[in-house]
Amino acid sequence: MTSTESATRADALAAGERFAALEDSTDHVELAHDILAWAAATYGERLIVASNMQDAVLVKLGAEARPGVDVLFLETGYHFAETLGTRDAVAQVYGVNIVEAHPELTVAEQDERFGKDLFASDPGACCTMRKVEPLKKTLALYDAWVTGVRRVEAPTRANTPLVTWDEKHGLAKVNPIAHWSDEQMDAYIADHAVLVNPLVGEGYPSIGCRPCTAKPAPGADPRSGRWAGFTKTECGLHG
Repeated sequence: MTSTESATRADALAAGERFAALEDSTDHVELAHDILAWAAATYGERLIVASNMQDAVLVKLGAEARPGVDVLFLETGYHFAETLGTRDAVAQVYGVNIVEAHPELTVAEQDERFGKDLFASDPGACCTMRKVEPLKKTLALYDAWVTGVRRVEAPTRANTPLVTWDEKHGLAKVNPIAHWSDEQMDAYIADHAVLVNPLVGEGYPSIGCRPCTAKPAPGADPRSGRWAGFTKTECGLHG
């Protein structure tokens, strides 16, 4: 790590501590705005907001902090049509710049090289090639990325900090809504008429690639519909 990277890392971790100290005394929406205002001022055009297009909460907040902000979308080749439609609507409504990250291989090329429907036999390998590697290449062009990871989504996310240093990718990682509850998310969406992927209303509370996303059983964990039948619970983007 260079001296510049070391200083950037220290700044990100210090910011994380400052914002963490405000969690109990600051309105959750106000705190998210403050975090993103800091990120926009600190990183400028080297900041990118990641979105899986389940909803546009993070995109809306990011665009308010930095109009025209870059928004990262992992084009895996396996998305629901509704997700692609939401992506297009988000670009128009919020005036952001969609940055698509594509895998090295097309779906057809992957099928030819590794066997048809790799997601069914080795979903980890499929996620690595179609999500993790494209993400890594894209993030190399930025100094910070903003994610919509929230602590209530899964036990693996329970300790997500508001701002941290992403050791894996070598840049700051900003999680401005990490502390939001499901009820707070729903209220914000309703109060601000935020765009939402229509699949959410059809019973998909956690949306990923079409072949690896199913509707959870009533009362089940919202993420239980992801990679059903496998022990896999994360695609590898956040760990």
